[in-house]
Amino acid sequence: MTDPVATTRINLISGPRNISTALMYAFRSRDDTMVVDEPLFGAFLEKTGVDHPGRAETIAAMDTDPAAVITNTILGHYPTPIVFIKNMGHHIAAFDDWSWLLRVQNVFLTRDPAEVLASFTKNVPDPSLELTGFDGQVKLLRYLRSAGQSPPVMDASEILADPLSALRDMCERLDVPWDPAMLSWSPGPKPEDGAWAPYWYNRAWASTGFEPYVPQEAKVADHLAGLLATCRGLYEELKSVET
Repeated sequence: MTDPVATTRINLISGPRNISTALMYAFRSRDDTMVVDEPLFGAFLEKTGVDHPGRAETIAAMDTDPAAVITNTILGHYPTPIVFIKNMGHHIAAFDDWSWLLRVQNVFLTRDPAEVLASFTKNVPDPSLELTGFDGQVKLLRYLRSAGQSPPVMDASEILADPLSALRDMCERLDVPWDPAMLSWSPGPKPEDGAWAPYWYNRAWASTGFEPYVPQEAKVADHLAGLLATCRGLYEELKSVET
């Protein structure tokens, strides 16, 4: 069933700690857009048994049937011309049905693996490759490219370095009008935030726009050196098709 109003359904395929929440807030600032926060997270947690912060609250608050989430939420009805759906690559990749990706406009968001791991391990000290998001993102990108799609691949550092240019370019690629309202938002929690937000969104809640990018040396624990190397190879594959 198609949505009678929405003409543009944007599916963000991100990894963790990639300013994805800030990007969701940017689209939320538009009058013509509704946003959805990680609709497959509860289903992912229930299937995998991953012990994330906020696991119980997240599962209790969400539909954990992935088919129902895809039909009713991701491809559901919305009253606005644009719907922005923030997803994590590994949440999508954990399930067999990827065909719905061909019915939405996909955008990938990535970030330097050292920066991702340095931030992510503050809450998840010993993450698996799956939880870093890179493996799922690459699998999904290969799938979409094999189906003839060439989705944009955005780097968090590039958005932070020049939000105006990066977001205008993203809007152009998605064929949606540029709206300068995307550059700022009010501080604090948002009604669309997921149940896990208190564990992860403190910095986003304190923000009123994209923070300037400041290059810094990200410190990754020695025991994660092998994981970092694997993630870096996947990151380079994502970056090799960056558009």
